[in-house]
Amino acid sequence: MSDKQQTIKKPMTLSGRGLHTGVQSTITLKPAPENHGYVFQRIDLPGKPLIHALVENVVDTSRSTVIEENGARVGTIEHILSAAYGLDIDNLLIEIDAKETPILDGSSKYYVNAILEAGLEVQDAPRNYFVIKSNISYVDEKRGIELMTFPDENLSLNVMIDYNSEVLGNQYATLNSIKEYKTEIGSCKTFVFFSDLEILLKNNLIKGGDLENALVIIEKEISQIELDRIADVFQKERRPYKGQGVLNEEDLIFPNEPARHKLLDLLGDLALVGRPLKGKILATRPGHASNVEFAKLIKQYIKKKSKEALPEIDINTPPLFDINDIKKRLPHRPPFLLVDKILSMNNIEIIGLKSVTINEPFFTGHFPDEPVMPGVLIVEAMAQVGGILVLNTVSEPQSYSTYFLKIDKVKFKRKVVPGDTLIFKLELLSPIRRGIAIMKAQAFVGSSQVAEGELTAQIVKSEKK
Repeated sequence: MSDKQQTIKKPMTLSGRGLHTGVQSTITLKPAPENHGYVFQRIDLPGKPLIHALVENVVDTSRSTVIEENGARVGTIEHILSAAYGLDIDNLLIEIDAKETPILDGSSKYYVNAILEAGLEVQDAPRNYFVIKSNISYVDEKRGIELMTFPDENLSLNVMIDYNSEVLGNQYATLNSIKEYKTEIGSCKTFVFFSDLEILLKNNLIKGGDLENALVIIEKEISQIELDRIADVFQKERRPYKGQGVLNEEDLIFPNEPARHKLLDLLGDLALVGRPLKGKILATRPGHASNVEFAKLIKQYIKKKSKEALPEIDINTPPLFDINDIKKRLPHRPPFLLVDKILSMNNIEIIGLKSVTINEPFFTGHFPDEPVMPGVLIVEAMAQVGGILVLNTVSEPQSYSTYFLKIDKVKFKRKVVPGDTLIFKLELLSPIRRGIAIMKAQAFVGSSQVAEGELTAQIVKSEKK
């Protein structure tokens, strides 16, 4: 798995019928910029509205995953999203001229082939993984459905299906690494039970279904007459009855292909979280409805953890930069040097520390009877830590200064008082371009976040005197 975001190098177009609508549609996969995510565009509608592939936009999961935004809708999105996720694509614009994606052969194979033919383009922005460090679970006891996460440094999925079926039995599928997706999962077709076919058609579904895009499973003994009748209802070619089993068994790639397709669907629905995940996921009898509810739980967990994103620090570890190192990098001096230590730093993130004491000069006049550190100075301290991160990208940091261009989305959660130790975490939201850096800034005291915001700064070479 790459640490950088990826898109495709050139547009690719595919056409076919929608599984449920039967409507012919054309879909064009296009390169997209960093931090764009997966976005559909209904080019057949006025204004060509965008529909972001996010779990908040899901409106139907009865037989496929359907999303809607601003009145525009697109359905059966799980196969294209599964292919994109399975091939490590982060950013993709998906143009479509109808309300449902083409079903093609009922798997993700043709989407996978199109993406690989287009080629992968590595982008500058870091991939925004979310590493799962706790158990998250969704349980539907009535239906015997359970999905849960376990901490892991890589993404892996295990799926078990059980339909009390004599033909299918219990089936298991595993994806140990996303690198296996193309060969082990992407070509696995969707499936349907023969007994459900007429019901689905009466409910105005699977108008585009046939034996070329789905495995049909005959659970109970039927007659040739019944098989011919259903073929006539669907206006399909009659086939000889061979007994219980998979009607189109010649199309079966793996003995456990239905379970593998359920894993394919699960990965496509998890793409709606909006961030690539690292963790182990176990799923028993998953379906689109449970997948989406599970994705919502993961997203809620991510939002909660983002707010509580306390940096992991070890006070016994020597700092990366002490105050003397900081003074060599920043032009600020007391009382406006508001950073005591830099604890860690890499290309996109930095952790800094400031000990707040009663000796700070601003306490003399700022609520002297109940001293509180001014919020503007907390922002300034965050900016100074971010300045060290930005200056680390130039060869002679002492020859440059960083200046604010914008302060946005600043919130203060609780007051900071003498005796507190402030921990600052700043991370780049996008690569530095033309000396301009956009950073997410957070400040913590203990386990509590006390302030956050987005800071935009510019590196400027200092004038020589």
